[in-house]
Amino acid sequence: MPNTTTITTHCGYIAIIGRPNAGKSTLLNKILGEKVSITARKPQTTRHKILGIKTVDNKQMIYVDTPGVSHKNNQEEKCALNHYMFKAALSTINDVDLIIFVVDAMKWYDDDTWLLKKLRSTNRPIILAINKTDEIKEKGTLLPYLATLQEKGNFVDLIPISAKQGTNIKKLEEVIARLLPENPFLFPEDQITDRNDRFLAAEIIREKLIRLLGQEVPYAIDVHIEEFVVKDQILHIRGLIIVERPGQKAIVIGEKGQKLKEVGTKARLDMERFFEKKVFLQLWVKVKEGWTDDKKMLSSFGYEE
Repeated sequence: MPNTTTITTHCGYIAIIGRPNAGKSTLLNKILGEKVSITARKPQTTRHKILGIKTVDNKQMIYVDTPGVSHKNNQEEKCALNHYMFKAALSTINDVDLIIFVVDAMKWYDDDTWLLKKLRSTNRPIILAINKTDEIKEKGTLLPYLATLQEKGNFVDLIPISAKQGTNIKKLEEVIARLLPENPFLFPEDQITDRNDRFLAAEIIREKLIRLLGQEVPYAIDVHIEEFVVKDQILHIRGLIIVERPGQKAIVIGEKGQKLKEVGTKARLDMERFFEKKVFLQLWVKVKEGWTDDKKMLSSFGYEE
C-alpha cells in the first residue's frame, strides 16, 4: 500500500517590536543569516514593514521587522512620514501569532512601558528579548534585572540575547518554533523576504547615506530605483536620491562630489555581494521640498498605511 503519511506543518507570523535602536533589524538579519533589513546606529533607519522568512523542516517562521515605536511619534505635530512609520509598526501587532518585544539590556525606558501596554492589549504571546547583553560590564547584575522584568508583564519567556554577536539566538528560535500554530506554509521554502530586488537595492543605498551623513539629513532622504536591468551579465542600477532642501543636496553630493562617490562605492560593493553580480551603479540627487509631510507624495514613494 502507498505511504499516506502526511507531515504536519507549522507556520506563523512573528512581529519584532521595540523602541528605535533596540536592535530589531540586526536580530532579523542574524536569524535569517542574510541581510534583508538595513541597520545603522541612528533611530528610524527602518521605515517599512519587511518580512523575513525562514523555513526549517516542517516549520516556517515569518518575521515582521517594523519601524521603531516611540510614543513621541504619535504626537500631532510630527510629520506625515513619522505618522506612517508609527502606524506601520502598531498595525502589525494585531495581525501576528507571536510578538518578540526587543528591549535594551539593563535599561528600561518610558517608551518600553508605553509599548508594553499596547502589546498586552493584543493578547498575543510575548517573548521578551533583552538585547545587547554583550555590552553588560557586570554580568552578575543580569539575573536580578531579569527578575524585575518578569514582574512587568506576563511574558511566555525572557531571553537575554546579543543580536550583534548571535548569543542565545538559537534558544530564541527554539521557543518561537514551539509556539507556532499548525498551518500550511505561506511562502516557498527557499524564499527569505517579501521585498523585491529594487526595494533591497534602494535600501542598501539609503543605509550608506544614513551611515555617512550627519544627524539630521538622513531623515529627509529617500531613494528610488529608476533602472534595474542586467546587460551583458552586468547589473545596471540607476538610483535617485530625494532630499527636501537644496542645502541637503549639497551635503549629499559633498565637495567635488566626493560624498556621493563614497556612498556609491560602498553601496555597489554591498550590492555585488548580495546580488552576486557585477554592478554598475549611477546615483544622482533631486530636491522635492516638503516630501516628508506630503501624504500624496509619500504614497507615490510607496508609503501606505
